[in-house]
Amino acid sequence: MTETVVTPPSERTVRKAAPGEARTPRRSGRRRVALPYLLLLPALLLELLVHLVPMLMGITMSFRELTQFYIRNWSEAPWTAFDNYSVAIDFDAPVGQALLKSFLTTCLFTVLSVGLCWLLGTAAAVFLQENFRGRAFLRTLFLVPYALPVYAAVITWAFMFQRDNGAINHVLHEQLGIGDSPAFWLIGDNSFWALLIVSVWKGWPFAFLTVMAGLQNIPRDMYEAAALDGAGVWKQIRHITLPSLRSVNQVLVLVLFLWTFNDFNTPFVLFGKAAPEAADLISLHIYQSSFQTWNFGTGSAMSVLLLLFLLVVTGVYLLLTTRGRKTSDV
Repeated sequence: MTETVVTPPSERTVRKAAPGEARTPRRSGRRRVALPYLLLLPALLLELLVHLVPMLMGITMSFRELTQFYIRNWSEAPWTAFDNYSVAIDFDAPVGQALLKSFLTTCLFTVLSVGLCWLLGTAAAVFLQENFRGRAFLRTLFLVPYALPVYAAVITWAFMFQRDNGAINHVLHEQLGIGDSPAFWLIGDNSFWALLIVSVWKGWPFAFLTVMAGLQNIPRDMYEAAALDGAGVWKQIRHITLPSLRSVNQVLVLVLFLWTFNDFNTPFVLFGKAAPEAADLISLHIYQSSFQTWNFGTGSAMSVLLLLFLLVVTGVYLLLTTRGRKTSDV
C-alpha cells in the first residue's frame, strides 16, 4: 500500500499565480470599501441642504435682533448675544408666560395623543392577529387615515367640526340629543379636544402598522403553550405579547413623541394662523411669534430651545430604555 503524507498547514506553500492568470487588483478592494460611502453620499448631501443648513441659519438668527427692519438684509441685523433667549425664558414677562403655557399645553397634548395612538394601535393589531372573515378588509380600512394626505384629512375634519352644519354636531346634538345647543369645536376649550381627536385619528394607524409587524415575529407556539397551561387572553397579552414587543414599542413611542410634539400641519390647517389659546401648540406658537410679530430673532431662539429640549428628552429616553433592555437581558 502507498502511504499518503499530509503536509501540515504551516508547511504548505501558497501557490503563486501563473503569469497568464488574472490577478485581483488592489483597486477592487478599495472600491468595495468606498462603495457604501458613495451610496450614502446623495442622502448626506440632501440632509445637509434640507436640514443642517437651515438649522445652522436658525441658530445664527437666534443671536441677532432680526425684526421687520432687517428682513431685506438679515445679515446686517445687530448681534444681541443671548438677549433673545432671555426674553423667551423670562416667565415673568408676557412673552415667556405665553411660551411656558404653550409648552405645557403641548406636553399634555403629546402625552394624551401618543398614549391613545399606542393603545388603539396595539388593541387593533392584537385583535387582527386571529383569522376571521373580513380581516383583510379591516386591515386595509384601518390604514386609510395613514394613507390620506394630511391637508385633505384635516380640512375634512375642519368641515365636520363646524358648529351649524358640521357632521359632529349633527350626530351629537340632533341625532343623540347631547347638549342644549351645538358646541363650538374650533374655538374655546373644545378646540383642544378637537385637535386631539384629529391627531389620534391621523396617528394611530402608524402604531397599528408597527405593532402588527412586530407581532409577526412572535412564535404562535408560545400562545398555544400558554393556552394549554390555562392562561387566558389577558395573561397572554401581559406575559407574552407586551414583553415581546418591548423593543418595537420603544422605537414606536419615541417616533410618535417626536412627530406629535413637532406637529405643525394639523393645528395650522385646522385653526389657521392663530390657534385658540386652549390648542396653542408650541410649533404654531413659534410660527406666530416669528411671522405675526415679525420678530424672527426671538422665534429662532424659541426654536433652538425646542430643539435642545427634544434632544435632551430623546437622549434620556434612549439611555433609560437601553439600560432597561440590558438589565432585562441579564
